[in-house]
Amino acid sequence: MTAPARVTPLHAWHLTQGARMVDFAGWELPLHYGSQLAEHTAVREAAGLFDVSHMRPLDVSGPLARDFLRYALANDLARLDAHTGRALYTTMVQEDGGILDDLIVTHRGVEQYRLVLNAARAEADTEHLRQLAHQWGAAGDSRLAIRERPDLGILACQGPAAGEKLAAVLDLPELLECKAFRTLERDGLFLSRTGYTGEDGFEIIAPGARLRDLADALLAAGVQPAGLAARDSLRLEAGLNLYGQDMTVADSPARSNLDWTVDLRDETRVFVGRAALAAERAAGPTQCLRGLLLEDGIARTGGVVSSPQGARLGQVTSGLFAPTLRRGIALARLTAATPIGAKVFVSIRGRAHAAVVVQPPFWRRGRPCHDIEELLS
Repeated sequence: MTAPARVTPLHAWHLTQGARMVDFAGWELPLHYGSQLAEHTAVREAAGLFDVSHMRPLDVSGPLARDFLRYALANDLARLDAHTGRALYTTMVQEDGGILDDLIVTHRGVEQYRLVLNAARAEADTEHLRQLAHQWGAAGDSRLAIRERPDLGILACQGPAAGEKLAAVLDLPELLECKAFRTLERDGLFLSRTGYTGEDGFEIIAPGARLRDLADALLAAGVQPAGLAARDSLRLEAGLNLYGQDMTVADSPARSNLDWTVDLRDETRVFVGRAALAAERAAGPTQCLRGLLLEDGIARTGGVVSSPQGARLGQVTSGLFAPTLRRGIALARLTAATPIGAKVFVSIRGRAHAAVVVQPPFWRRGRPCHDIEELLS
């Protein structure tokens, strides 16, 4: 029997706003509120509001928390030691280096950390961490607490005007002084200058009961509600990975344009997957994740990428029409020998469409990252 879809505290609010609801990772979430293009454009030009309460906060605390997370995560939490309120992007891998999830971890203060897990991986990630605690000898130890937070929801206010509008709604002018990957905690709100769109903005973790009033206030301030469709086109223009498509347990960070999330500098730090990732870095990965700019057509997941001579180079992991760039773009896992700038062909419905290989992202903070006309000439 199929379990019913889970809903966020804003489910009724979405229906009131005219959202078209769809299933995503077992959650019923808004796909759009009438126009994906309008929502995408609002985030690029002003501000948009996303309900991302399907992502799950997980609090890890206690005297052993720092050392445990240095063992569990590929990036080194020691980078946050002197920076309460600072956040770190990292991958979490298994012993063979395959990616279990990508996540953000924040240092909240003495012996306190907050992780935000992807919806599709939240339960599995939590169980993985509990198993690691057991293997590490800390299961049941009062010095390490791993606490799920189903009482909390998450909103994302994104776009060049997002900070100004959110600061006004919260009457919190100091919010604008918060730098990227920094957090503020005020009046029960956890505010981080992070996001998944390639624009400025904040993610707000708050008790579920407070989300509706906050969403209403942001709409009254002119922030446009936005759904999953715009979130996907925005994140792909920003060259950001989607778990389950652009990275999986079959892919290492180096194969997923995320090798920079693996910190091997402290040779004394033992962490899950270190040996496999160090060996791959020394030898060089056989595949890599690259961007594709298409001359025409829209690439889809699974589309084969070939050289002009017909040799298979790899396949598309994510592809769509980019509203801001007004052309098809894609992420593709290709042979590592495929150079940036290479002219390739993408199979779309049995036909070969010309494309050029680029380094992601495609768009960041109000401007394109590549001279498209020159590359495709």
